[in-house]
Amino acid sequence: MKTVLIKSLLVSLIVGLVAYEYLRLPDVALLKKNNPGTTALMELRDHEYRGKGLKPQRQHIWVSYDAISEHLKKAILISEDAAFYTHKGVDIAELKEAIKEDWEKGKFKRGGSTITMQLARNLYLDPSKNPLRKLKEIVIAWQLEQALTKKRIFEIYLNVIEWGYGIYGAEAASQYYFSKHASNLDFEEAATLAALLPSPRNPREKGLLRRRDLILTRMAQIGYIGEEQSRRAKGVPLFHREEKESEQIPQLDNPLSAPEALMP
Repeated sequence: MKTVLIKSLLVSLIVGLVAYEYLRLPDVALLKKNNPGTTALMELRDHEYRGKGLKPQRQHIWVSYDAISEHLKKAILISEDAAFYTHKGVDIAELKEAIKEDWEKGKFKRGGSTITMQLARNLYLDPSKNPLRKLKEIVIAWQLEQALTKKRIFEIYLNVIEWGYGIYGAEAASQYYFSKHASNLDFEEAATLAALLPSPRNPREKGLLRRRDLILTRMAQIGYIGEEQSRRAKGVPLFHREEKESEQIPQLDNPLSAPEALMP
């Protein structure tokens, strides 16, 4: 009798916690017509700046879906979520592989996140890697898929994703790295920006170059560009502005560790 009572209490407690967490979830339907002016990640980064006595920096310019290069959309789909238009927010096969790898290594490291899951995390959650946060990410991703079209999900993602210290969205990234609008990116520039996404604040030139070239190779493999176009693009410096070319990554220093730009 006592065992049954304890089990009942545990079940009630779990149900209560689940219900409590569910009620705390955001109303994603508001995103149908409203563009988010800020995100949980942006707020976190601002907090990190203030914690170092620095003035928060944000370069964020919202543009419509049609004002973003098709090359960039394709490059991101190839590198981040090839099954975006077929899954319902969660790529089950990829998630299983991520869980298996994390279990074998004894670490919660590989994310297995789709574009929708990344958007859920950026908009509403912290970037910590733990099972509870991942569960919330999955639930919110499902909500986003139910409330919004794929085009709208991708549009918001392209406008809020982090592309460097204080750089958010495709338009701000395009202007910062290439001095041009997001609509004018060519396929090599698009591949470069897509290659930045896994580690936007701490890129390493060799790794970034390798990832960009892999994206270009994949573009050629699926017939999006020609083999010769891919080969030539791989010879282009990583970042080249219209004023002058440079093989340097424009933003290597961490402003959070810099003594300048202190808040007044």
